[in-house]
Amino acid sequence: MSSKGLILLTGLNGYIGGRTIEALLEAGYSVRGTVRSRASAQPTLDALSRFGDRLSVVEVPDTSVPGAFDDAVSGVDGIAHLAQLVAASFGDDPLAVVEQTTQSVTGILESAVKAGTVKSVVLMSSATAVFYPTEGPHVYTEADWSDAWVEVLKALRNDAPPGVPYMSSKVLGERAFWKFREERKPGFTMTAINPFFVSGSPVAPWPSADKIVVSCKYIYDIMNGRELVGPAPDWDWWVEVRDAMSDILRPAYPQLEIREGEPGKGYLPGWKAPPEIVRDMDGSKALRALGGEYVTFGRSLLDMAKSFEPLPRKSTV
Repeated sequence: MSSKGLILLTGLNGYIGGRTIEALLEAGYSVRGTVRSRASAQPTLDALSRFGDRLSVVEVPDTSVPGAFDDAVSGVDGIAHLAQLVAASFGDDPLAVVEQTTQSVTGILESAVKAGTVKSVVLMSSATAVFYPTEGPHVYTEADWSDAWVEVLKALRNDAPPGVPYMSSKVLGERAFWKFREERKPGFTMTAINPFFVSGSPVAPWPSADKIVVSCKYIYDIMNGRELVGPAPDWDWWVEVRDAMSDILRPAYPQLEIREGEPGKGYLPGWKAPPEIVRDMDGSKALRALGGEYVTFGRSLLDMAKSFEPLPRKSTV
C-alpha cells in the first residue's frame, strides 16, 4: 500500500469515479473502490491496470443497508462518496427510493466513525442541490439550497417531471451529510462538492452509445450530424452552447460534416438580459481549493469527442 494512505471511493465504475480514482493513484494514494456488482468494475480495472495492486475492489450490493460500508471502510484514511442513484432505479415511488440516498450517506459516515482511522470524507453532491428558480437576480453559492425540488417530489410523487427525483436525491443527501456533522461532530473533516455540467473523456471506453452519460450525449449527437430538438439547457449563464460545441468540433473532425446551423439567429444585436433576470454561479471557493486552473472547455470537449471515435456512427435520420 502507498505510504500516502488508502482512500475508499464509492462508485468505482462511474463516469466521475474512474477519473477520480486515476487522479488519486497518480497522486500516490492507494484506492479501494466499491461497486454494486464486481463484474462492473472490470473496465475501470483494465484501464488503470498500470497501477497494479494499489487499486482494489469491494462489492457493496445495497448501499442503503445499515453497516453496508463497515468492511469497505476498515483501515482507510479518507473517503470519497460518489455512488449515486440513477434515473432507472426510481421506479413507481421515486420519493421512497430518493430517501435511500440519506441512508447511504449517513451509513457511510457511521461506518467512518466506527473505523476510527478516517481523517477526511468528501461527498459528491451536485449543483442541482444549490440551483433553484428565482424571481430576481441572484448569484448562487454553496450557501444556497434547492429544497423546492423536494417539495415538488413530495407533492407529485411519480408524476413529478423528469429530473426532479435526481435533484431531490442530491438535496436530501447533502442535507443529511451536514446534519450528521452538526449532531455527531466526528473527528474527521467533511467536504461536499457541487459540480454543475460535467464533461470530458471517461477513464474506460464507452461500452456503447446508449451508455454515454447525459451531460456528454449532446456532443455525441452533434458529431453524428443530428439536429438537436428543443432548446439547449436553460441555465442563464450559458450562451447557445451547441453552437460553441460545433465550432470547436468542426475543425477537428471535418469528415463528419457537422451541421453548422444558424448561429446568432433570433438574437437582437446588442441585446442584454434585464438585470432582474440575471443569475450567475460563484465557484471561486472550489477554484481556491483546487489551487490551479480548470481544464478549458475546448480541451474537455475535444477529449470527449475522441472518446466517441471507437463507437459506430449513428444515423442522422
